[in-house]
Amino acid sequence: MTREAMKRLRSGDKRTIAQFITRVENDQDHAVMEAIFPFTGGAYHIGITGPPGAGKSTLVNALAKVLLEKKKKVGIIAVDPTSPFSGGALLGDRVRMNDLALHKDVYIRSMASRGSLGGLALKTKDALMVLDAAGMDYTIIETIGVGQVELDIAQVCDTTIVVLVPESGDSIQAMKAGLLEIADILVINKSDRPGSDRLLTELKFALEMREQESGWHYPILQTVALEHRGVSTLVTTIEEHEKYLTTSKRLEQMRKLQLMRRIKELIEHRIRDHVERLVSHTGDLNTVIDLVYRRKKNPFRIADLIARKILASRR
Repeated sequence: MTREAMKRLRSGDKRTIAQFITRVENDQDHAVMEAIFPFTGGAYHIGITGPPGAGKSTLVNALAKVLLEKKKKVGIIAVDPTSPFSGGALLGDRVRMNDLALHKDVYIRSMASRGSLGGLALKTKDALMVLDAAGMDYTIIETIGVGQVELDIAQVCDTTIVVLVPESGDSIQAMKAGLLEIADILVINKSDRPGSDRLLTELKFALEMREQESGWHYPILQTVALEHRGVSTLVTTIEEHEKYLTTSKRLEQMRKLQLMRRIKELIEHRIRDHVERLVSHTGDLNTVIDLVYRRKKNPFRIADLIARKILASRR
């Protein structure tokens, strides 16, 4: 990576951003992340999650337009389902946001989930750092909408927005999934549909206990993203939450905790890679697997013996 490439990234050059994200997605160069880290920490991260069909992409599109009106630079990561043929993203969200793609202050990236059960692609965090280093004021992550397993977005973003719709079952599904526990802001999208007010009442009741344990009043907003109704209020509420986190020092605490988790993930990743290499180059596992299958050897004892060998080899 050259100094000129870093300069282009810092200036927000879209082609360079794409190249950097591709490199980190493909695990091509750990030096990329080391080089960009000093330039991160300036972007504010917004997460958009919720059940499928809630209109998350439309809301992200409308949200980005309001931020652009405020002269902000916006990076968007849309985590799409993985193609069963190529392993890549199906790009549905990027197609829906096509009217934003050509704006000079917006960068949109679709990322394949690649089997990640947390609603986020495995390399989403690295891509987020690239957008941060590229000078984005706000980054928005939209999860794939798998419903009950999208909870790890709260460990990545500063403000987490849970989007629901008035259709029956959404509120119950959200409560069971734990989405209410991660929401900083709740949005009832498509609120022009019947049942919106009933869902609003149910959510207010569900949040009463949580508000007693926190200094933040959890807003429940009603929007019609397709018509841009209520979206300006949502942006104002995001700004209020950002101010609350900053003045209460919670933003600093959250980001330190995020860095702690990230370091642990990197340690685990490096240890896992090392173990995979050693196991693949040793004949121990291959020679005993038939004995384990016939119950002549115990898999737990075999694992313990191989682990001891690996640890002994590092001394």
